[in-house]
Amino acid sequence: MKATVPIVLLAVFSAASPGQQAPSRPAPDSPSNDLGFTYSVPKGWELLDTPATLAQQQAEASQSAASEEEKKGVACLQPVLMARDQNSGSILFVEALPFGCFGHAMTSEDLPGFTAAAPEVLKQSFDVGDPVHVTYALGTHNMWIERARATLKNHPEVPFTVEITCGLLKKAAVCWMAVAGNDDALHAFESAAVTLDGETVNALVPPTAFAKKPS
Repeated sequence: MKATVPIVLLAVFSAASPGQQAPSRPAPDSPSNDLGFTYSVPKGWELLDTPATLAQQQAEASQSAASEEEKKGVACLQPVLMARDQNSGSILFVEALPFGCFGHAMTSEDLPGFTAAAPEVLKQSFDVGDPVHVTYALGTHNMWIERARATLKNHPEVPFTVEITCGLLKKAAVCWMAVAGNDDALHAFESAAVTLDGETVNALVPPTAFAKKPS
C-alpha cells in the first residue's frame, strides 16, 4: 500500500515547524485511544491540537489516490496525538490506520510502504541524509524503524534526527514519528513507555534497536 503518513506530515509541519506557533495544551501522563495502545508523552512536552488543514489535505490526497485501497487508507488515517518540546524545537506525532475502517489487516511487509514517502515530504523543509532502517521486537510485536540525520534547509548548523517506528496491533497499524532537535529529545521520544494490545513495555525503542547509526 502506498504511503499515507505524509498526509499527516504536511499538516504537522504547517502547524508545528520551527518558528511556528500552534495551539497547545499540557500533555496528560498517557494519551490513549480505543485501538489497543497507549504512549506516555515525554515529560515537559505539550500536546498540539490537530491542524485545521488535515481534513483538507486528506480530501485532496484521496482525490489523487492511485487505487481504491489507497483512497480508503487516506480516508481512514487517524491522527492520535501530536506533541512539541519547545526547548529543543522537537515534535512528535502518533497516527493509526484502524483495520475496521480500512477493511482488512496489514502485514509486516506493508510497514515500509506505509511510511515510504515521508522522507520526500520532510525534504520540503529539511536536507535529509541516507536513512538506516531495521526491525526489532517490542514484547510480542515486531516493529519496523527508520532513522536519518537532517538539517533545516539553508541552516546546516541546525541538526535534527528524524525517526519513524511502526508496528501492527490487533486493531490497527500504528506509527510513531519524531523530528528531534537534540539527543535528549530523541531519547525522551524513544524511552517513553507504551502498551501494545495489553502488553506494557518500558520503552518504545530499546537502546539496542540499531546496529549502526546513520551518517
